[in-house]
Amino acid sequence: MIPGVLEAGKKAPDFRLKDQSGETVALSDYSGKTVVLYFYPKANTPGCTTQACGVRDRIGEYRNAGATVIGVSPDEVKAIRKFNDEHGFGFTLLADKDHKVAEEYGTWVEKSMYGNAYMGVQRATFIIGPDGKIARVFPKVQPKKHDDVVLKALVEINTTA
Repeated sequence: MIPGVLEAGKKAPDFRLKDQSGETVALSDYSGKTVVLYFYPKANTPGCTTQACGVRDRIGEYRNAGATVIGVSPDEVKAIRKFNDEHGFGFTLLADKDHKVAEEYGTWVEKSMYGNAYMGVQRATFIIGPDGKIARVFPKVQPKKHDDVVLKALVEINTTA
């Protein structure tokens, strides 16, 4: 577990952010539904594209599991619009430019590249149940394995519910 990342059982913090169309979306808009909320570092980078395209390619499985997928990054609306337009994701992307939501969820962390420290989003996924509580947390999930891990958890959650 990443220190500071919200844990399963906690109430998921509500938020309001702009989506790829510039419309305001709140987590509370999905009250009573299962939400897969995933944080990714930057639109149109290799790992983030792999992860988002994986979700796109398996969106039917997410829907069959009763889940709505939402991706959040610290990009501007313009960047996530371009990202969506280039890849046709078919799910909601949100712009968290000031990284306040990432901070609330504990995914805004100090990172390091080539010996230089900087702040950025740590890739993490949260399954939020219809009751608004976090059902599962996947910190540092690998882009290529993301869908297998999350879809398996959705099946387990639905089986035990």
